[in-house]
Amino acid sequence: MALPRVDIIGLGGTISMAGAGAAGVLPTLTAEDLVQALPALAEAAEVQAAQFRMIAGSSLSMADLVATAAEVQRRLDEGAAGVVVTQGTDTIEEVAFGLDLLVPGEAPVVVTGAMRNPTLPGADGPANLLAALQVAASPLARGLGALVVFNDEIHAARWVQKTHTSSPATFRSRPLGPIGWVAEGAVRIALRPVGRRQVCVPAAAPQRPVALLTMALGDDGRLLGSLAGLGYSGAVLEALGGGHLPFFAVEAAARLAAEMPVALASRTGSGEVLRGTYGFAGSESDLLARGLIHAGALDGPKARILLSLLLQGGAGRGEIVAAFGEA
Repeated sequence: MALPRVDIIGLGGTISMAGAGAAGVLPTLTAEDLVQALPALAEAAEVQAAQFRMIAGSSLSMADLVATAAEVQRRLDEGAAGVVVTQGTDTIEEVAFGLDLLVPGEAPVVVTGAMRNPTLPGADGPANLLAALQVAASPLARGLGALVVFNDEIHAARWVQKTHTSSPATFRSRPLGPIGWVAEGAVRIALRPVGRRQVCVPAAAPQRPVALLTMALGDDGRLLGSLAGLGYSGAVLEALGGGHLPFFAVEAAARLAAEMPVALASRTGSGEVLRGTYGFAGSESDLLARGLIHAGALDGPKARILLSLLLQGGAGRGEIVAAFGEA
């Protein structure tokens, strides 16, 4: 039987880095270089590789995300059965979630990278790339949305988070864990996510910047009043606990919510924002009554991706509230 075609799009990141002496490693190796160094890829798929960006994951922008989604869609439209995106791990969870929102259809879109660059013993990039390609080529991965494949685990973009600065097992999905794994080259899917959302962003749509602020002990919200003047179109507040702010930040948050969409997430990284358990000033029920938008179970970075893309796509407040209501 003919092997499926899987395209590999390189964005840079640790998986592509090579030695630069005392200055440290830099993005250098192209997607074509990675493929040539790993002949086992040809046993799983007909591979086409192209370098799309060559930068660190920390420097990817919303414009890069939207452009990458368009490139993924173009390759799927031209016959690829699946697409693998390689990039820096700093922003994998955000790019994967953005691709999940922007690329419709059943075809697998798999994001991977490396924690150990190719100059180090135990570099994990080749194994991650091979597993990612095997997942992208598998019929079992169809209909799962965008995925992150790392350390032989398969994570849904909706849940995955980077949880460690240097461990090859950095990616975790709370509260459910990975939805599958790769064993001896075979793809195993144990869970299938439901309730996938889609966002349409026109090609020429201007960016709509969204601020992400994490609240902390004693924060009086003084930064909130400056966001509109700095050109932000929306904001995400990573609140304390179940969705709480210090009472002395409440008025600033309410004023901001009257100016722009403000999503209320939790800084805890797991669990839903509450809706009506507490009633004190600055509680979740108080803030929602003042116009903040419930972000569901999305953490701050993913809530920012969703709000940014909704605004860029021209969504009004009602559509934004409805989209977050499904989160």
